[in-house]
Amino acid sequence: MRSLLTTVLALVLSLLVGAVQVAAAEVLQVRSASLLQVGDQNRSYGVQLACFGLAAGDDGAAATTWLRRQLPRHTRVNLRPMGVDGGVLMARVQRLDQGTDLANDLVAAGFGQLTPECSA
Repeated sequence: MRSLLTTVLALVLSLLVGAVQVAAAEVLQVRSASLLQVGDQNRSYGVQLACFGLAAGDDGAAATTWLRRQLPRHTRVNLRPMGVDGGVLMARVQRLDQGTDLANDLVAAGFGQLTPECSA
């Protein structure tokens, strides 16, 4: 029983350490109004902005331009994972130097709305 508890504790600690590594990353590229390419140390992966949806009929070009101005290459961001969709991490994203959520900032700038699962 003690060895099982030790194993479970070690697994939980390794997951927490892994989450800390994922939590701070830097933007490598803004691909679209809600998709970023981010990296931490030697890995890179796609991150979909959770909780943000474009306005109906919007192609997202203006939102993408705005987001690129807000997130120049190497901008440090904090990721709060909310799931995975088709191999892409869904996360709330904050600039470390500003602390505001990018989905909320996009909505405030008039580029879309919060999705129902996050607007409550």
